[in-house]
Amino acid sequence: MGAISSDPQQLIAQVNGLCDALQRAASPLATFDAVGHATMRLLGPGLLTINAWHADAAQIERLWSSDTAAYPVGGRKSKGDSPWRRQLLERGEVFTGEGDDALAAVFDDIETIRSLGCTAVVNVPLCRAGRVIGTFNYLADRSAWSNSELAALRVLASLAAQAVRT
Repeated sequence: MGAISSDPQQLIAQVNGLCDALQRAASPLATFDAVGHATMRLLGPGLLTINAWHADAAQIERLWSSDTAAYPVGGRKSKGDSPWRRQLLERGEVFTGEGDDALAAVFDDIETIRSLGCTAVVNVPLCRAGRVIGTFNYLADRSAWSNSELAALRVLASLAAQAVRT
């Protein structure tokens, strides 16, 4: 299961540390670093990417990655019409996938995902003025996502959204 602490003092310290880092952030990259590192501390090992969505070109552009060897910053992927695209990128709804079959149905890079030991994903749309401008993607080894993990990822994503440029 996730690393979200049940110890209120530890959770408060983590949140205060994130707030301090965000106050010092002088660039989008510094904001992504603060949110990314907080995500990994709060939720445990996994893969996090923060992406811009270029709707006109139907492409996702990676702006930040917790694993730059497997998922380098600057990488782009075309996203054709699919139920996943309509849910996440067009309607702006969170997507959760649990288990190998769910991941394989959505991601063409499933072999890389498997090699990282990830078995579940949460994709959170990053929105501005009611339209999707990017995605916040956390993959980890989970059989299921808890409500507290989903809520934490949505809050963390909203903090990252402010730094995404369109």
